Amino acid sequence: MKDEISSGGVVVFNNAILLLKKYNGDWVLPKGRVEKNESLEQAALREVYEEGSVHAEIIQYIGEINYSFRNNRNLKNELVKKTVHWYLMKTNSMDCYPQKKEGFIEARFVHLDRVASLARYDDEQYIIEKAIKEIRN
Repeated sequence: MKDEISSGGVVVFNNAILLLKKYNGDWVLPKGRVEKNESLEQAALREVYEEGSVHAEIIQYIGEINYSFRNNRNLKNELVKKTVHWYLMKTNSMDCYPQKKEGFIEARFVHLDRVASLARYDDEQYIIEKAIKEIRN
């Protein structure tokens, strides 16, 4: 089994959170692998910018999620244990553009009341709900 560490952001603008739509129709939060000599925070900010073209700043750490999946690339069918560290972030603009070469076809800020139900994965819904609680406190 291979371990993989990623980092991502729940990016807030006013009363909306950034989601990215993948080519298969799934809405997800921006995240990606932490590169060598990069902190979790640097990776989260980089991924938010690379995947959604959004400049953001970190407000606070919100937590981590863990899951496993089969990596079918290169026909290895390798089991990967993934840990994703999440940061609550804010931005000063609703301007966002999807990174098409990574398979994203749309980027959008979605209202706090709808964003969790639109997100595809349960663990990302949990992180979104946790972020919303922090925002509203």
